[in-house]
Amino acid sequence: MKILPVNKKLKLYGFNNLTKTLSFNFYDICYALNQEQHKEYIEYIDEEYNSDRLTKILTDVVEIIGANILNIANQDYYPQGASVTMLVAENEIECAEHVKILENETPGPSSRAIVGHVDKSHIAVHTYPENHPDKGISTFRADIDVSTCGKISPLRALNYLITSFEPDIAMMDYRVRGFTRDVNGKKYFIDHKINSIQSFIDDETKDSYQMIDVNVYQENIFHTKMLLKEFDLDHYLFGVAKKELLKKDKQKIKRRIKKEMLEMFYGRNI
Repeated sequence: MKILPVNKKLKLYGFNNLTKTLSFNFYDICYALNQEQHKEYIEYIDEEYNSDRLTKILTDVVEIIGANILNIANQDYYPQGASVTMLVAENEIECAEHVKILENETPGPSSRAIVGHVDKSHIAVHTYPENHPDKGISTFRADIDVSTCGKISPLRALNYLITSFEPDIAMMDYRVRGFTRDVNGKKYFIDHKINSIQSFIDDETKDSYQMIDVNVYQENIFHTKMLLKEFDLDHYLFGVAKKELLKKDKQKIKRRIKKEMLEMFYGRNI
C-alpha cells in the first residue's frame, strides 16, 4: 500500500491554498413489526438527531479542527429530517508561515475527548429518515461534510464523528484539491502523509467493523466503508425484544436486516 510523501514543514508563499474535504455518511437500521412502531421509530430518531443535537456535534467538530464559527443555519423539517450548516474561518496567518501539518497518521479524539488546533471553510449535515413500505425495515441516514482550506485536515474529526453516531454502516470519502506553493514556487498537491482513512480511526472501532478501502493515490482520493461485524437482533428491533418472537420470525427478520445492510454496504440490490 502506498504512503504519499510529505515534508514535515513547508515554508509557504502566501497561505495554504489546499482544500481538504471529508464526506462522512452513516446508516442506522431498525426493524419494526407494524406501522405504528415504524412511526414511533421515525419520531424517536428525528428527536434523537434533531437540529439542536446536530449543531452541538458540529460545534464539537469545529473545536476539534480548530476553526472559528462565523454563522450557523439549522432547520428541522416536517414531517422528518434536519439540516445544519456552519461557515467557519481561520485566523489570519502571515505570508511564508512555517506550517505544522499532519506528521503522523493517527486517530483524532473520540466523542469523549474534544481537543484540536486549526481552521476554515464550512461544515454541513443533513439527515434522511425513511422506511420500507412493507418489509418492516426503517433506516436513518446522515450525511456530513467537513471542508477545510489550510494546514490541518478534517480527518482530525473523523474518530469523533464515528464514536458519536456509532453507525451500523458508514461511508467515508476524503479528497485533497488544488495546490499550494512554497517560497521557491514549487507546487504541493498534498501536504500530509496518508495511506488510508482507516489510519485515522482508533483500533477499538476498527475491530468492530468489516472495512474496505478504494483509494486513487495519484488523484489524492481516498474511500473507506464500514459494516458492523457483530449482529445482535435486539440491536435492530424497535418496540419488541427478540425473546418475544417466534424462531421462524426471528430468522425471517434477520435475513431482511442483513440483506438491507449488505445492499447499502455494496451499493447495489441483492
